[in-house]
Amino acid sequence: MSTANPRRGYALGLTAYVIWGLFPLYFKALEQIPALEIVVHRVLWSAMGAVLLLLVWKHPGWWRELRAHPRRLAMLALSGLLIACNWLIYVWAVNNGHMLEASLGYYINPLVNVLLGLLLLGERLRRLQWLAVALAASGVAQQVWQLGSLPWVSLLLALSFAFYGLIRKQAPVAALPGLAVETWMLLPVALGWLWLNPTAASSQADFWDSSQGWWLAMAGPVTLIPLICFNAAARHLPYATLGFLQYLAPTLVLLLAVFLYDEPLAPANLLAFACIWAALLVYSLDIWRVLRRS
Repeated sequence: MSTANPRRGYALGLTAYVIWGLFPLYFKALEQIPALEIVVHRVLWSAMGAVLLLLVWKHPGWWRELRAHPRRLAMLALSGLLIACNWLIYVWAVNNGHMLEASLGYYINPLVNVLLGLLLLGERLRRLQWLAVALAASGVAQQVWQLGSLPWVSLLLALSFAFYGLIRKQAPVAALPGLAVETWMLLPVALGWLWLNPTAASSQADFWDSSQGWWLAMAGPVTLIPLICFNAAARHLPYATLGFLQYLAPTLVLLLAVFLYDEPLAPANLLAFACIWAALLVYSLDIWRVLRRS
């Protein structure tokens, strides 16, 4: 077993979260293509890329292990559906002026994880965790009161990714083989969509001679590279440390939304963000206290 190298872990973790935080720049380059078509190609190119990487980075026995536990295959089919829904909502949000809501969703996500642990896994919440969840709930409630509607983009992103993580926790499969199986199970749906939509932009032969074609083909590497970096970082850093780093991605999305794409940060939105940031501060303080004791 290789020795943990925290410096390498931080470099890999930061690389993963910076790439995830800069995703809007990539999806904005494909703004003229419908979100569903982008996700279809993300599935196609990720499936091919994951299989090629599995030929390079061996994961001995992973397929034998899955065949011995068919329930895990069913769970990966469900997690694949959830991650595809998450991708679709995120791409739609970025290309339709809802980046702030997308950012808020990924700030909420760790707190939804805590809540799912309480409701579905029988975990007990500490006092500060209860306070963090209450603060996050007040931020969502404030948006409902101010705007008259749920911040559905934020909630759907947070819930879909939280349930995705919950299922992957119950089906212990390494990140790369897991993504390979998830995307290959989605392949029939993706190929069926392309067959039923012969007029789609990417179905035209001349599309692949354009810069848009090259951008779309990059969907595989763009998906796989941060995942590989994250997976490698997890071997060198405590998982709680990676949990702190994850706030970098929604922060970058927030900054891009406000300063590059001129999305208005209305007072109602700012107050909701303030509640979520306060919740994350309390949540982080709780983790720090637990780590210091142990």
